[in-house]
Amino acid sequence: MSDKKPAPTPAASAASAAGIGFLLRTYAHDPSVAAFGPEAAAALGEDPRRVFKTLMAMVDGVMVAAVVPVDRRLDPKALAAFLGAKKAVMADPAAAERRTGYVLGGISPLGQRHACPVVIDESALGFATVLVSGGRRGLEIELSPADLARITAARIARIAAA
Repeated sequence: MSDKKPAPTPAASAASAAGIGFLLRTYAHDPSVAAFGPEAAAALGEDPRRVFKTLMAMVDGVMVAAVVPVDRRLDPKALAAFLGAKKAVMADPAAAERRTGYVLGGISPLGQRHACPVVIDESALGFATVLVSGGRRGLEIELSPADLARITAARIARIAAA
């Protein structure tokens, strides 16, 4: 973890504005690494089941943020079924970046440019705190899953698969 105080991001600002307890956790992102979530878990010495990635999906034409552990994948059929939709597919990366205001590997469920529905995998409830992207590569926000769900108006469901 870095001793340098990270510059604020919209995600950190959203957490601050909500008045919740959270920690900003930083690490040196390696630009050659494409698996951002596992990199964050390893760099921070955290259990990958407790570090969550935000994946943007199109669910019957509506963009949805799906928050799942970094050691799992999103189950599109489970996401669609939970939302009462016919189909869910991963969103176009450029569209996800435009919609959220974040780059891939730094997409946070907090402080998105244009908020969208959020669904958090139920496994988050098994931890006192979880980590999600803080709005850029190399920055994670640690907070309680209940606070994460509350400030993102998220719904909880089993949406991750091995």
